[in-house]
Amino acid sequence: MSISVLIADDEAMIRAGIRAILANDPEIEVVAEAGDGADAVEAARRHRPAVVLMDIRMPRLDGLAATAEIRRLVPETGVVVLTTFGEDEYIVKAVASGAAGFLLKAGDPRELTAGVRAVAAGAAYLSPKVAHRVITDLAGPRLHAGAAARERVEGLTDREREVLALVGAGLSNAEIARRLFLVEGTVKAYVSTLLSRLGVRNRVQAAILAYEAGLV
Repeated sequence: MSISVLIADDEAMIRAGIRAILANDPEIEVVAEAGDGADAVEAARRHRPAVVLMDIRMPRLDGLAATAEIRRLVPETGVVVLTTFGEDEYIVKAVASGAAGFLLKAGDPRELTAGVRAVAAGAAYLSPKVAHRVITDLAGPRLHAGAAARERVEGLTDREREVLALVGAGLSNAEIARRLFLVEGTVKAYVSTLLSRLGVRNRVQAAILAYEAGLV
């Protein structure tokens, strides 16, 4: 079954470029495009894509607000935020809005496909060039760094630590299941429990905590 994608960007040339890159993967299908945040929300509600590629700065409704609204209306849809090096503060807010991935517009085109596939499979995806910035920016009051992070994971079982470390490494539930010789449903239950016990909202925040705790 193909991975359905919605492209949301206010620049037609950017949308065309993204569509052209994704067209190289026969398992990815672009089902809709949107030129502003409000249209992106409506298109996501109508098409229920597996993944939305979301620009941050758009008219009518910006990408952050659109991401939060899509996550509320279509929680099964993963949102990958398209960003630039000059938008670090937006990245932090995007995590809070429920984004599952971050890609640089000027990054390697192969990361686009990898990010779509990872988020569609239920994993988080951070572009290697933006991962450090995300981790650094969120290490303060949002996710306690260093010793505080290690203290937060102290109460986890050995298996829960293993699962958290693999979430931090960017693996999907299916990949974690294969790595640990578990049923995928069991991994999903572990991840759900981890998010609740650690007090984090999504896999991106869990991955950052894993980094800060030294598990990755």
